[in-house]
Amino acid sequence: MFRSREHKIIAGVCGGIAEKWGWRPTMVRLLFLLSCILPGPQFIIYLIMWAFIPKAPARAGYGQW
Repeated sequence: MFRSREHKIIAGVCGGIAEKWGWRPTMVRLLFLLSCILPGPQFIIYLIMWAFIPKAPARAGYGQW
């Protein structure tokens, strides 16, 4: 699993989850935001995933001039 380079707003964690499971990134973000209503360590888990999941490898020609 990788953090998304294309579907990211903050760190690409939700976009990476969406790409891994074939879901829409917006749906994963919405589920994450809804889960924040419930008590729990959602933000801590997000930060841990941000720190430990590598960014997706750059595609050839992506981001190059």
